[in-house]
Amino acid sequence: MRIGIIGGGVIARLILDEVRQGSLRDLEVTGLLGRHSASRGKLLAESFGVPFMTTLDDLLGTKPDVVVEAASHDAVRAYAPPLLAAGVSVLVLSGGALVDDALRDRLERLAAEHRAFLCVPSGGIGGLDALKAVCAAGAEEVEIAVTKPPAAWKGIPYVERSGVDLDRLDGPVTLFDGTAREGVPHFPANVNIAAVLALAGIGFDRTRLKVVADPALRFNTHYINIRGLTGSISIKFESVPSPDNPKTAMLACYSALAALKALASRVRYGT
Repeated sequence: MRIGIIGGGVIARLILDEVRQGSLRDLEVTGLLGRHSASRGKLLAESFGVPFMTTLDDLLGTKPDVVVEAASHDAVRAYAPPLLAAGVSVLVLSGGALVDDALRDRLERLAAEHRAFLCVPSGGIGGLDALKAVCAAGAEEVEIAVTKPPAAWKGIPYVERSGVDLDRLDGPVTLFDGTAREGVPHFPANVNIAAVLALAGIGFDRTRLKVVADPALRFNTHYINIRGLTGSISIKFESVPSPDNPKTAMLACYSALAALKALASRVRYGT
């Protein structure tokens, strides 16, 4: 399977490293797409001997079977539609972009029309197989609390406007509490897991999201509660942050690898 990559961060580096080491057998990286010639992805691509490009036409010219979006919500909006229209499957890691109903509907339609896959991996959480089963029977309530050390919430305009001093917290502080539709756009690089939960479950308007900064935490810690006709499910995740980017959990990085392996395989285990 031939794969292209959009973005030059920790997930792109992990994929390139795994391909070079041979753990992603039968996968070839055809190119890495960055926004401009000064993008950090250029150095990353060069270090792995992968072609670097700044236009989608150039990436499409490498004839990828699937493209991994590991960049931003803007990248999803700009690149996912033309990729799917070209019959190229897209692995979307910035799932929060799909809170936009019009964009999501367009991508789903393009995937169906051009026989391409639109795949959003589980990211830094799990249990989506159980969630889907609950929804098949009738889900009544789905909620997620995304709690991370204060450093993970720095540089976010919504948090800066709130006036919370992340360097002087004595205990956990709730930064947001509401629907996933409201909250996901405020934290575009931090709560994509809430978007995935909503997409796999009962939607953005019915999925509840709480965002918490907790100075006592060493790990990103998330709590998911699901209630429906089949019973109740409570899940806790303690995820090690990426050493290169505290906003990204290592589990989210390896979720991308697992999704690539699933796309390349004719065998599936689990729902």
